[in-house]
Amino acid sequence: MTNINMIFVANWKMHGNFNDISKVKTVLNLIKNKKYKKIKIIYCPPFTLIKSFSNYFNNTKLNIGAQNCYYKSDYGPYTGNVNAKLIKSAGAKYIILGHSENRNEGETDLLINQKIKSVLKEKLSIIFCIGETIDEKKKKITFQVLKRQISKGLKGIKNTNKIIIAYEPVWSIGSGIVPSRNELEKNIKKIKKILKQFKFKNSVKILYGGSVNSKNANEISKIDGIGGLLVGGASLNSKKFIDIIKKTSN
Repeated sequence: MTNINMIFVANWKMHGNFNDISKVKTVLNLIKNKKYKKIKIIYCPPFTLIKSFSNYFNNTKLNIGAQNCYYKSDYGPYTGNVNAKLIKSAGAKYIILGHSENRNEGETDLLINQKIKSVLKEKLSIIFCIGETIDEKKKKITFQVLKRQISKGLKGIKNTNKIIIAYEPVWSIGSGIVPSRNELEKNIKKIKKILKQFKFKNSVKILYGGSVNSKNANEISKIDGIGGLLVGGASLNSKKFIDIIKKTSN
């Protein structure tokens, strides 16, 4: 039986062109099947494709998001930047924030917090990425890292209705290595404990991301507390992405 409430986020990163949009139609056809009608699929292409994706899949069950945004809420002299207001006007309803690839480029917890507030101001939803590096894992400070990222990233946020958390161990992204089931279960419990400590709602969805593919998707999706998958490279290929979705069926 399919986990009917799973969320699947396709993060295309810096890939894709207009001709690739039509390839996504096969994914749309999949969710027309009653077996999959309650899952949620969110495509996050580069900024250059958001408007085209939004137009192409308007009035369908495919949701469109962005991969990041600028922290300033209003229009202004910020050459080369794209804020939540512009993203919303292009038709997106979700924005990925705090991804480790952006953290590696210098994003701090404070900056991510500012971005989260700017996105919520526009009433858009957030896929908030958290996760430890390999050094932090070896030092056994994963809990402290996750607690810092959540507490500082969500500082001043009282309503988490529009926030989805994506747990992405930095050491897993693009490496082909995923945490063991035991380790992943422990870390999901840690995240739930942290959310409870800061009085965030238990209903906050937690996704897993990091080297997700059709071979490990089923095992990952069975872990208690995981409400979906954030998929990188594999989502560029519609067949692979569909296989991942199907593999979450028991």
